[in-house]
Amino acid sequence: MNQMSENTDSIGMNVSKSEITKETSLKPSRRSLPCLAQSYAYSKSLSQSTSLFQSTESESQAPTSVTLISADKAEPVNAEEDKKDTVLKCSFADLSDFCLALGKDKDYMDESEHANYDRSRLIKDSVPKDNSESKAKLSKNDMNYIASSGLLFKDGKKRIDYILVYRKSNIQYDKRNTFEKNLRAEGLMLEKEPAVANPDIMFIKIHIPWDTLCKYAERLNIRMPFRKKCYYTDRRNKSMGSVQNYFRRIKKWMSQNPMVLDKSAFPNLQESDCYTGPFSRARIHHFIINNKDTFFSNATRSRIVYHMLQHTKYENGISKVGICKLINNGSYIAAFPPHEGAYKSSQPIKTHGPQNNRHLLYERWARWGMWYKHQPLDLIRLYFGEKIGLYFAWLGWYTGMLIPAALVGLCVFFYGIFTMNGSQVSQEICKATEVFMCPLCDKNCSLQRLNESCIYAKVTYLFDNGGTVFFAIFMAIWATVFLEFWKRRRSTLTYTWDLIEWEEEEETLRPQFEAKYYKMERVNPISGKPEPHQPSSDKITRLLVSISGIFFMISLVITAVFAVVVYRLVVMEQFASFKWNFIKQHWQFATSAAAVCINFVIIMALNLAYEKIAYLLTNLEYPRTESEWENSFALKMFLFQFVNLNSSIFYIAFFLGRFVGHPGNYNKLFNRWRLEECHPSGCLIDLCLQMGVIMFLKQIWNNFMELGYPLIQNWWSRHKIKRGIQDASIPQWENDWNLQPMNIHGLMDEYLEMVLQFGFTTIFVAAFPLAPLLALLNNIIEIRLDAYKFVTQWRRPLPARATDIGIWYGILEGIGILAVITNAFVIAITSDYIPRFVYEYKYGPCASRFEYGENCLKGYVNNSLSFFDLSELGMGKSGYCRYRDYRGPPWSSKPYEFTLQYWHILAARLAFIIVFEHLVFGIKSFIAYLIPDVPKNLYDRIRREKYLVQEMMYEAELEHLQQQRRKSGHPVHHEWP
Repeated sequence: MNQMSENTDSIGMNVSKSEITKETSLKPSRRSLPCLAQSYAYSKSLSQSTSLFQSTESESQAPTSVTLISADKAEPVNAEEDKKDTVLKCSFADLSDFCLALGKDKDYMDESEHANYDRSRLIKDSVPKDNSESKAKLSKNDMNYIASSGLLFKDGKKRIDYILVYRKSNIQYDKRNTFEKNLRAEGLMLEKEPAVANPDIMFIKIHIPWDTLCKYAERLNIRMPFRKKCYYTDRRNKSMGSVQNYFRRIKKWMSQNPMVLDKSAFPNLQESDCYTGPFSRARIHHFIINNKDTFFSNATRSRIVYHMLQHTKYENGISKVGICKLINNGSYIAAFPPHEGAYKSSQPIKTHGPQNNRHLLYERWARWGMWYKHQPLDLIRLYFGEKIGLYFAWLGWYTGMLIPAALVGLCVFFYGIFTMNGSQVSQEICKATEVFMCPLCDKNCSLQRLNESCIYAKVTYLFDNGGTVFFAIFMAIWATVFLEFWKRRRSTLTYTWDLIEWEEEEETLRPQFEAKYYKMERVNPISGKPEPHQPSSDKITRLLVSISGIFFMISLVITAVFAVVVYRLVVMEQFASFKWNFIKQHWQFATSAAAVCINFVIIMALNLAYEKIAYLLTNLEYPRTESEWENSFALKMFLFQFVNLNSSIFYIAFFLGRFVGHPGNYNKLFNRWRLEECHPSGCLIDLCLQMGVIMFLKQIWNNFMELGYPLIQNWWSRHKIKRGIQDASIPQWENDWNLQPMNIHGLMDEYLEMVLQFGFTTIFVAAFPLAPLLALLNNIIEIRLDAYKFVTQWRRPLPARATDIGIWYGILEGIGILAVITNAFVIAITSDYIPRFVYEYKYGPCASRFEYGENCLKGYVNNSLSFFDLSELGMGKSGYCRYRDYRGPPWSSKPYEFTLQYWHILAARLAFIIVFEHLVFGIKSFIAYLIPDVPKNLYDRIRREKYLVQEMMYEAELEHLQQQRRKSGHPVHHEWP
């Protein structure tokens, strides 16, 4: 009994002794009916399933379809029990289909242990017939296609699970021979075949047999299906009928929605309809094994093979391990799982169906004509793994949430267009023909009429109007809603994809970590097994070195921004005296545009250096697992690129024109170059220009590097093959070899691009309301571009597992907090919202009448400009010029000193920042509190299923033990032996 309890605990389902039924005839618990009725229907098949694993797989024979579930061999149920519960008469196959039909209504009823079971509360759907023949036929068709596509060994029987590539001319054959010998010793089967197009290239095809699969699946705690899910329906009161009909009509309309995918075109992904548990060879009879060749999916087989490749030695020595090191030292040049076949077919998919999952993904997802369709996330997860599936789920969710943000931003922009001509400030600037502005540079600049800035004033009003504050608050709330609802969406996906019980502790250690710290071990508090351990002193030392490197790179970025600032100061004098009249008249715009382009070139150049340095610093830290490595690398890359991308924007938003001094007493850099001033219409136009150009050019560059560059490389590879060989057919693995590999950092570049875009969309959205619209248009293209790239241009990546988007969620939350602060400062400091507000309520014509409107800003432009005596400039001119500031006039008692209005505006700015931040943070926190991370019905469903799994594992194990006693002739005890 103790032994059996230990075995049950190994699966994670604890069963107490008090729960064991002690009746003369075994009767399932009422809590687990009708699912536990399956125990009777397949009792005789248990011995067959046990013998399945004990028999050694014969690789010289064709793959055998082994069906463990047999309806015709089910044992008859006791007559008395038959009268009590007729539902137990159905066979296991029929009942599993019946339970699957029940799954259409996934509502639950929680009953007490002693409650009476009422079968009338089950959904009375028709029970479909046994579909084992159709499943066997489908499996046979799959194997036929695999054979026809060249994805088998030369014997036409063993499936190819992984491909290694090396050059015959490479001299490190000793390492390869040792590595391959150790792989065979671990249980893998290898077959070599030279390339068709290049005789120097050799492919090693790897197949993992059934016994090895089972051994490593148990070692890696891979969860596999062992029961169909069965659901109870809850009692419905009559008042719910109208609500159900309403939702039924909505569901019917959704099925006609052109954006919804036709689910009939996709395979029946049945993994989500089964309970799963960690695979165990001792309990192989618990699992639903219809066919040994399809029990483990292609993604699972690839993950197991990759794990073996990563932990196999190629030389004596603890650090001489892993395929990654062999690729780095040139012993092999590539290692990848093969695609399932071609992504195109000469026959239309509508009439002949898809050839394989890759073909189906291309036709229903990766084609540009499917840009308006929802994504087939379940199929993406099946083919590429949960990690890539979660990325596309997050990207689709982010894109959908951008729609309301883009609409509101567009409304704010159009509000500025429709009210631009009626703006009091713009009208005053356009009519100020007799107001002369002081020269903006020392040598080549002349006096400028204020009305020459009329166009700039109108453009500035498009982004700096009455809707700016509302839009900033809306975007801060939008960011919170987006993140909170994504957590709910993620919890639903992790449940559907059976990732609830998968935790980071199940990850294996990185070979580099094991090789470095194999002499220092400690007991893992989770598994209780000894494992390599990194001492705290060593970890802190390495982190300090890494942090020093990060600060050095950030200082390098600030130096580059300073160089661009110096460039602006030097060239503005040259543009002011340029020969071309257009540039001479718009020298400020020319200076800003040239500086933006140069800054973009510097950004892209520094990004290349950042990637290499971040890679070195991350390896220096020796992270424990792959997830820790990815999170550390992602954080460094984000910090580097965020500072690199936004440092010039922060300079323009908060420093440009703030410390220039005043005419006659300008501040100069190195006592030589006069600091740059804002345009007479304000600094916001420069900020908009900087954001728009960088965002637009970066998106174009990223799209070219993601798709254009791989397309060119793949075209050249195909061109060389066609030139070298004419009529020979190229096998699938060689076609995959000619594709581009997924970058070494996985999805880091994809996430980084979107997270930086999220920063652009939220951090300075008060200065650029069209940012969400540009992001939405880019993401619609980005989804299909990434899909096309993954399906057609890249080798198949390793299908990895993940439960969330990793460290990126924390970064997104940090950006959301930073966005509130920066938007508050942009509105208070960069825009003219606060000066207009103070003038309207304190100094304007409506200040004493308590009547507010557009006329209340009459005289604002004249009030915001100070006077300066031209005779003090030594230009031989008399009179006065104006400049943007709140200083006393030359005839005052304190000339050129700050006026009282300046201090009023400064106080109002500080007060606005405090009020805005507290208000928005309060709303964000309240919304985050209201929205639970996991939907209530999903939370109850997860708890219910854990309970049912525990009951079913107990009943199945007890029945199995009794069956073994019957066969051995021992007396049967209706309790634990």
